[in-house]
Amino acid sequence: MSVTFVIGGARSGKSTFAEQKAKEYSDKVVYLATSVITDQAMEDRVRKHREQRPKSWSTIELYSNFNELIKFKEFEECEVILIDCITTLIGNFMFDSKIDFDSCKVSQVNDLEKRITLEVLNLIKVCNNHNKKLIIVSNETGMGVVPSYYMGNYFRDMSGRINREIAEKSDFMYFIFSGIPIKLKSRGEAVKWEPDF
Repeated sequence: MSVTFVIGGARSGKSTFAEQKAKEYSDKVVYLATSVITDQAMEDRVRKHREQRPKSWSTIELYSNFNELIKFKEFEECEVILIDCITTLIGNFMFDSKIDFDSCKVSQVNDLEKRITLEVLNLIKVCNNHNKKLIIVSNETGMGVVPSYYMGNYFRDMSGRINREIAEKSDFMYFIFSGIPIKLKSRGEAVKWEPDF
């Protein structure tokens, strides 16, 4: 079992890279889809992702209650789980919470973040307990414009902290920059960088 973490900006090519990694690991892959179709843009995005995935892969639409995975025959038979993506999962939890992020207490947001973090860590645990390779895709949300509204700020901060949790638990980590993968971690060891000047 291993955890491979693939992170990058929007449209950086991280999903394509993660899918290539999954193909390298095995042809028995389950794609764990976290997207919920809410508009035409999301519908188009989901369609494009489906078209680029191999037809032999199974898809399970799930972004919470990962203990339920063991009930799926597809999970039992696969060797690799690819979840795409964590930031969509976070957004779904925020929406489902019905919290008014403009007026809520910070403690409510902190409790929600704990729930999401435990859910993601539980996915890692479930895959580990059943000897599955896990590939996790997420967006790097902390390198862009600071959101001008509370929900956007909470989303950015939660994403950053949850990404750090995943990075710590991962065996391999890649940052995708404009389609170019940069390896940051290999088997738990951060890649050492030394300037060449």
